[in-house]
Amino acid sequence: MEKTRIAIVGVGNCASSLVQGIYYYKNKNPEDRIGLMHWDIGGYQPGDIEIVAAVDIDKRKVGKDISQAIFAPPNCTKVFYGDVSSAGVDVVKGKVLDGVAEHMMEYPEDRTFVISDEREQDIVDVLRRSRAEICMNYLPVGSEKATKYYADCCLEAGVALINCIPVFIASNKEYAERFEQRNLPLIGDDVKSQIGATITHRTLARLFMDRGVKLDRTYQLNTGGNTDFLNMLSRERVKMKKISKTEAIQSILEEPLEADNIHIGPSDYVPWQLDSKLCFLRMEGRIFGDVPMNLELRMSVEDSPNSAGCTIDAIRCCKLALDRGIGGPLVSISAYTMKHPPRQFPDNVARDMVEEFIQGKRER
Repeated sequence: MEKTRIAIVGVGNCASSLVQGIYYYKNKNPEDRIGLMHWDIGGYQPGDIEIVAAVDIDKRKVGKDISQAIFAPPNCTKVFYGDVSSAGVDVVKGKVLDGVAEHMMEYPEDRTFVISDEREQDIVDVLRRSRAEICMNYLPVGSEKATKYYADCCLEAGVALINCIPVFIASNKEYAERFEQRNLPLIGDDVKSQIGATITHRTLARLFMDRGVKLDRTYQLNTGGNTDFLNMLSRERVKMKKISKTEAIQSILEEPLEADNIHIGPSDYVPWQLDSKLCFLRMEGRIFGDVPMNLELRMSVEDSPNSAGCTIDAIRCCKLALDRGIGGPLVSISAYTMKHPPRQFPDNVARDMVEEFIQGKRER
């Protein structure tokens, strides 16, 4: 199969895990598909992805080959495949806009972003010259202006977009229409993990409902030590994140909980946790006879590889849409891999929809 040509905006931990994964699975067989939801999607395998452009603002990444930049500070995710060969693609500097929170300047350089002095590049030109087909948006949470800027660049350059952060693009009517008018696929918003806090919380909420248990109140508290959690110490930057994560749970329930009875969102930054994320989840409800019960769960995951397990499928479904001439928001793969898709579906339904899409059936 021909390669799927992708551009990456934001060469952070999530990008590092994705790139490592492309190389890790390149020499694997279907029998060795541990960690993948799909080995083959329409003939495309995990190794059939090529990085053709990369954008960042950090001086330790700008000007370096993507194979080096993914391991540069402040990245701290687990290195599960360190032998990434040179791609011949140097990271270029993009626009900062609101991509760097002011409070992050107060932390040591190895923990935070250090803005490069290099000249900002014309991103539309970068996308066109690289002949990128799909752009991955991995900017920090809260980068609303920057995300819209890069979405506009994709529209002008004729490039599909996978929006992995909680700025609403695919679920925004105006952007959805613009991508549809340009016949460009759009996937978003806010990537789920394979087995993470949100997908686990959704599954348990569905279990409560299916088993006749009345869910009265719940919380999900998360801590981590990567730049994502450091960035989210600014409560102004996590507004959309909280909406995205909360709606992902509320959408499962027949009757949404009152605002005072549901609390979901990032809670604190613990530097020594690095890319390890801890989730503390509690659900209180009532079973047969109106008798109270509660459930508590503690989960530890490596945050960034967890998201790459979803994006590697999103990329290949996006490529199928390009091959088939389908533009606009892709409902099925967005519902399956994103927290705030254009339309919410139970995860088992979304999975069935993805299988139907892969087989060539029309989206619902």
